[in-house]
Amino acid sequence: MKKTLLSLLLACIAMPAVHAEESTLAGNSKLHWITLSDAAFQQLKKINPALSPKHSASLASDASGLPTGKFSAHTGEAEKVHAVQVTEAQMLALSEKVHHELKRCGGFMFHPNEAAARTALSTPVKQGLAATRPSYKIANQALVKAILPTMQDSNIAQTIIDLTNFTNRYYQSQGGVNSSNWLLQKWKTMAQGRSDISAVQFKHSSWAQPSVILTIQGTDRASEVVVLGAHLDSISMNGTSETTRAPGADDDASGIASMTEVLRAMIANKYKPRRTIKMIAYAAEEVGLRGSQEIATSFANAKTNVVGVMQLDMTNYKGGANDIYLFTDYTDNAQNTFIGNLIATYLPGVKVGSDKCGYACSDHASWSRLGYAASMPFESPMNAHNPHIHTANDTFANSGNQAQHALKFARMAAAFAIELGSEGAVTPPSGTDKTETFSGSLARGAKKSFGPFKAAAGSLKAITSGTGDIDMYVKKGSAASSSSYDCRSVGSTASESCSVNLTANGDVYLQLTGYTAGTYKLSVTYKTQK
Repeated sequence: MKKTLLSLLLACIAMPAVHAEESTLAGNSKLHWITLSDAAFQQLKKINPALSPKHSASLASDASGLPTGKFSAHTGEAEKVHAVQVTEAQMLALSEKVHHELKRCGGFMFHPNEAAARTALSTPVKQGLAATRPSYKIANQALVKAILPTMQDSNIAQTIIDLTNFTNRYYQSQGGVNSSNWLLQKWKTMAQGRSDISAVQFKHSSWAQPSVILTIQGTDRASEVVVLGAHLDSISMNGTSETTRAPGADDDASGIASMTEVLRAMIANKYKPRRTIKMIAYAAEEVGLRGSQEIATSFANAKTNVVGVMQLDMTNYKGGANDIYLFTDYTDNAQNTFIGNLIATYLPGVKVGSDKCGYACSDHASWSRLGYAASMPFESPMNAHNPHIHTANDTFANSGNQAQHALKFARMAAAFAIELGSEGAVTPPSGTDKTETFSGSLARGAKKSFGPFKAAAGSLKAITSGTGDIDMYVKKGSAASSSSYDCRSVGSTASESCSVNLTANGDVYLQLTGYTAGTYKLSVTYKTQK
């Protein structure tokens, strides 16, 4: 397979690009238009001191942290970006300079011609595409706290292993296509029995690997969309053939696996969001954010009301003192604050830091440049990211044969999707309130089972009173016991209380156990299924 220019250039998270076209100038030198940050341009000048920008602009930021894209004579905190023409050799050298000397990713993007490069500098970001700005209130703790403990690092680990079994997932390789087909089938299998969940491939005309989009249809606010994303492709600087090994365990099988565990936990807990949730595995991120650019543009063209976007790109390598780093450039300040509050509420042991990743460092940039609120939580400071990425050494073994760090990101992403997906009061169940009462006695060590209670979405509450010491265990979906429960109450009397929340209609089971001999009066209150 002929190596493309793009495949040779990117030594870390790739910059957004359109499909590059080459122009032939005097001397038969092939030149390419790029826009690049000023820091990257200074490295380019070391390669060829004669180069000078054709156009320049300062991408100033507005109050929300998004770049306005307007020309500005005052740089301030803005990032200065240039349009310039370079050769393939200069591009490759630039990529190495940025990676090794600046200790950051990318810093430039491709364009098919001068007009496109200039447009990238001069066209303001389309603000306000999302018709609904979330309140960012944390108001669904019962839902989130029921789901997060069910998430397991072992599931994330297995998905990472499965993805790294492909020789590579390069966007033009058969392995890239096969990995897309594999993920599509995995997500479809997980969603069996849920008519509100669908998974499809998003085909791209310019390369082989399709993106994969899973949709959980919202109930009463379905036109509003929450997006979780990660990229499916992998790359190695050693080549782009079918046999070139590029396992991409951390970059970005870890992000796909973290997102997949969010999906598994939601399905297992029968969660149904009010807003539509889309989980997207982007193709061709490593060669210019090309998959996410096409998808984000298609959403914008359809005027889709996307209320929030989170990108999971590398989640399983702890490269700094903090656990999660929120990038503050080219992201939405209000949404970043919301994510920090989610972590403090639901993952209080997780340490949060901040950093900048520069000019369009991952797929979130495809959304933010269109005006959508996007965030990029990352596994480490940018200058201490995983040294194995884009090599044959980006393996699960070199992530310590574990996925505990990625689990933190999965739980954070689940909290993000559920809080935004369920914002506002949960739609009232359609049934009627019902209270069932029972009474009896239990000998020491005796057990009494109740249910199933056919409950609608909402809360079921069980209360006991009586004599002696009676313990209570409640479980959704299967029989409750002292070793299997969603709620237990084991005080030193017969006065016990348990509440469980159902995100959809389901069966609830209860067991009482006599710690000592005693009597009980049991009251179970819930809303019936229609």
